[in-house]
Amino acid sequence: MQGWQEVFALSGAPVSGEGRLKHSGGPWTGAAGTAESLRSSTNKSHGRLRPAHAGVAVGAAGFSAVAALSEVLASWETRLAAVRVECAYLDGALGRVAKELGETDVVVEKSVRAVNAGGAGEDR
Repeated sequence: MQGWQEVFALSGAPVSGEGRLKHSGGPWTGAAGTAESLRSSTNKSHGRLRPAHAGVAVGAAGFSAVAALSEVLASWETRLAAVRVECAYLDGALGRVAKELGETDVVVEKSVRAVNAGGAGEDR
């Protein structure tokens, strides 16, 4: 047994695991990257949407579908704008969580090393 496991063993608490608690990187950073990727992709799609509809009104003048297509275009532009805003928020929020947990990992690791070195409290 090492460090914290010895303390728990003396207390009678069950001992398991290998002492490798890690929060940083991984899922939080990955989720932030996915949100940014979705925001970027949505932005590109939004940029292509209006030009794709540009000639419809002229080429299909007189058809009732033109009005419906205009409504659909406006609806999609609103939805895509909302997705971009939400993804930008999530990218920032998830990135902050990853950073905070990473900083916590560093502090916890430093404390554990101080205990393992026999200098509890000296290196905090």
